[in-house]
Amino acid sequence: MRHIERPMPATVSSVSFSQPIAFEPIFMERIWGGRKLAELFHKALPADVPIGESWEIVDRAEAQSVVREGPLAGHNLHELWEFQRESVFGAGLPDAERFPLLFKLLDARETLSLQVHPTAEVAAAYGGEPKTEMWYVAQAEPRSEIFAGLKRGTTRDAFERGVREGHAADYPHCFPSRTGAAVFIPGGRLHAIGAGNVIVEVMQNSDTTYRVFDWNRVGLDGRPRQLHLEQSLRSIRFDDFEPTLATPVGEVQAECPFFRVERLLVSAPRPALAGDRFAIFTVLAGNVDCGGRIFRAGDFFLVPAALKTAVLRSTQDQADVLRTTIPL
Repeated sequence: MRHIERPMPATVSSVSFSQPIAFEPIFMERIWGGRKLAELFHKALPADVPIGESWEIVDRAEAQSVVREGPLAGHNLHELWEFQRESVFGAGLPDAERFPLLFKLLDARETLSLQVHPTAEVAAAYGGEPKTEMWYVAQAEPRSEIFAGLKRGTTRDAFERGVREGHAADYPHCFPSRTGAAVFIPGGRLHAIGAGNVIVEVMQNSDTTYRVFDWNRVGLDGRPRQLHLEQSLRSIRFDDFEPTLATPVGEVQAECPFFRVERLLVSAPRPALAGDRFAIFTVLAGNVDCGGRIFRAGDFFLVPAALKTAVLRSTQDQADVLRTTIPL
């Protein structure tokens, strides 16, 4: 039985779920970021700084999603996970200390560093956290690119030599990005988001990234950014040659043991939940009514498992949304 170290807040224990739950975003300054999250999604960004990431739904010690309004306003995601797990998220979920997914919006005004996330084995060796993620391209400028995997025939020795000599960019596989594309990034896949992409990112709840090459640029402090060559070389799958964009299967954009992401085009009313578990929605375009609340492009909201009769309705001709849950 899970040990609870503090009493359940009365307002969390007594609430009955009649509407979706929305959270305050957390904005992260990044050297490669820009202002598109305000332009496209009406985010109230802090002034005069490059914002690369909006952490939309997160349960971490250093970053915590706080409920924006309603009877749970001011409470956080971790309290829901700890004290109302079955009502909010459903039964049979991983017995994890924290909600196991993390959702972001990314604005890549410049190309991100060439990086890799570790598998569970490598993460354990270095005290990190494993991460598998998927990207959904909300907007791609002309000639924007995605870097994923390696050019065919690249060897570890050649790649390491390229990193040390400053020409690691010769080795990653690169292909054109496009609005509406999905990219699956399992742990061990070398990757980078190219300039001109706005991305919805769904991932395991992890903040471990090993940066292997940063295009020979400097950080916000004017110094070269820290690299993690040893960890990166151990993490990279050197047989991962030239992967392509994910191929949707019906509405499913990506599915793995950690998450299932679907794209729904909502014209007629349809049930919000596909089973007995929660769903987290990302509005890509249009406006959606769910439980009497209106959500617009760029909004994320959680439909609790207890809200079994919740329905999605477009307030216009059609809305475009992503639905994410943890598969059975």
